[in-house]
Amino acid sequence: MGIMTPTPADAARALLAFYAEAGVDLAVSEIAVDRLAAADVVPGAAAPQVAKPIPPDAVRPEPARRDPPPPPGAAPAAPDAAIMAARDAAKNAPSLEVLRGILEKFEGCALRTTAKQLVFADGNPQARVMFVGEAPGREEDLEGLPFVGRSGKLLDRMLAAIGLNRTTAYIANIVPWRPPGNRTPTPQESQICLPFIRRQIELADPDVLVCMGGPAAAALLGVKEGIKRTRGRWFTYQTGTREIRAMATFHPAYLLRSPLEKRLAWRDFLAIKKELEG
Repeated sequence: MGIMTPTPADAARALLAFYAEAGVDLAVSEIAVDRLAAADVVPGAAAPQVAKPIPPDAVRPEPARRDPPPPPGAAPAAPDAAIMAARDAAKNAPSLEVLRGILEKFEGCALRTTAKQLVFADGNPQARVMFVGEAPGREEDLEGLPFVGRSGKLLDRMLAAIGLNRTTAYIANIVPWRPPGNRTPTPQESQICLPFIRRQIELADPDVLVCMGGPAAAALLGVKEGIKRTRGRWFTYQTGTREIRAMATFHPAYLLRSPLEKRLAWRDFLAIKKELEG
């Protein structure tokens, strides 16, 4: 009577039975390895590593688990989620003070981790005119106030030229945290912060909104033309409850680099003065 050679199926079943008795209940790979296909092994190649059976009394590894959802207030996993979180947080702010507190705790924008502090606003929130720039710079980050560096000093002189100052104007930025190295905020960073500045404008409720520079005009007014073609024109800004007269003009930082453009900015400020007096 000859010795019966087990079929591959019988051998596989026997091996699985051995593993089950040894307590092996976790696969080590998504792809099964055919240990019986010895002929397919390339000569000289390293032998495949075979998982050692786990003794019955050994501590078995736990199966992989999915990460739990982030706790409330944690940074959203994706830009779209961060934008939605910003919208939900901003719309619930009943006052500027509450909005500032929400921003100080908001973790959906990574810029807050590199900035020294939040740069929320300066001036009088009851003022009839509100100026909005793009993002704070180094000096603003240090002091926690917008437009306090060289461009801020120029803005102060421009305001004084039409009879305004920081007690009769309200000043803020689209992005309230300084980007590292004063770089331009990314479109995603601006979009995440946009619900907050929109709510800030709605709560301040100015009669005139002035966008300082092309990025601010694009974000708030939806214009796609460059600032040279946009400045000096009147737009309508919708808050959801009322319409606000809005204008775009050059950012003071640009005027410091291109002083010849100050004459055009002066025309814009004269138009702003006329609108406030009308």
